[in-house]
Amino acid sequence: MSELQKAENLIAPLLDNLSDPALVTQGALLLAAFVLGGLILRPLRKTLSPNMQTRWTEHNWQRVLWPAFILLAALIGRPLLGLWQSVHLLNLAVPLLLSFTVVQASFLLLRHIFKPSPALRAVERVVFWLVWGVLALHIAGFLDSLISGMDAIDFHVGKQRLSLYTLALAVISVCLTLIVALWISRLIEHRFIELTPLNTNLKVALTKLTRSVLLVIAVLIALPLVGIDITALSVFGGALGVGLGLGLQKIASNYVSGFTLLLDQSIRIGDMVTVGERFGQVQRIATRYTVIRGLDGTEAIIPNETLITSIVVNHTLANPNNRVGIPVQVAYGTDLERARTALLAALTGQNRVLPEPPPTVLLKDFGESGIDLELAFWIADPEEGQLSLKSDINWAIWQTFQREGIEIPYPRRVVEIVDKR
Repeated sequence: MSELQKAENLIAPLLDNLSDPALVTQGALLLAAFVLGGLILRPLRKTLSPNMQTRWTEHNWQRVLWPAFILLAALIGRPLLGLWQSVHLLNLAVPLLLSFTVVQASFLLLRHIFKPSPALRAVERVVFWLVWGVLALHIAGFLDSLISGMDAIDFHVGKQRLSLYTLALAVISVCLTLIVALWISRLIEHRFIELTPLNTNLKVALTKLTRSVLLVIAVLIALPLVGIDITALSVFGGALGVGLGLGLQKIASNYVSGFTLLLDQSIRIGDMVTVGERFGQVQRIATRYTVIRGLDGTEAIIPNETLITSIVVNHTLANPNNRVGIPVQVAYGTDLERARTALLAALTGQNRVLPEPPPTVLLKDFGESGIDLELAFWIADPEEGQLSLKSDINWAIWQTFQREGIEIPYPRRVVEIVDKR
């Protein structure tokens, strides 16, 4: 039986033998392990590189390694001292130290995988009370009775017998294996994927694919560990398939579209895109949606299926250079060569305007009120937007036209009054 399944009260034997001199030996062993652990961990930290020392401090490894060292000493000393004396203090110390180490290791792993948040703190509280609740039941000798009662509440799924105890073990096992899978995925992401000479999209795709595969493997490993036959999940798999075919098809389509976007690289993180009336920079490509940050600071969450099935204008897919056109109308009596010179002069001092291809003035149309021209030029930083640039150039055009006496026409109407008297 495991350490947490022995049906015995660990406190009563200790209270009955408080005058036993053997307690001094056991206490001395624990105290020596405590002091020795501190003496070993401090020099050990100094031997690490500055980067590892920083991570040691950030993740507070000492809170895990110190009780783990004392636990190791207790596990080694208990059978040795048990050859000639009672070890009631060590019997109580082992589950206490084990629980404390498990709690601290769980907190360390959770904080390493997930970002600090209220949800993470809630999970930490659940882990804390779960571990210490099991410990309290073990110390009081009620754990085995509780396990027997939970195991008596059972039901069958096909030929598989499932009990409340089995389901509880399955949930705990799945949670632990999922956390380990996420931790391994994070290690692979930081140690291998980020160091490979791949573009951002492929790195994100590999990260998500690795995480998905590891999570599936974790579930397939966790369930057989507690005696649940994986074939019993066939009913659930069939129901899930029906759900995907009916109500979840949009979600499934968005997930498939997300991997398609990451792999075909038609849209990459950092690209400037226009989706419908939305223009902005791609900030994140998740498995279900893509986040596009507009130039006004707002962020649009667009389903990945929309990016696959609709027209998306990518302003930086092959070349970041973008053409900008500013329409200008001049009166019919205007010297067009003079107007063209004035328009090109308005670009003087605009650092964002590229010299190549050279700016040009196009005669677009002969309008109702005047001649329609377009000042065309190229920029290499579409992520900076065009509104402020167009505003500056329009100010310069207005001032140049005022100085050169070039008229910008406005609609005129001649009203003729006919007297029919």
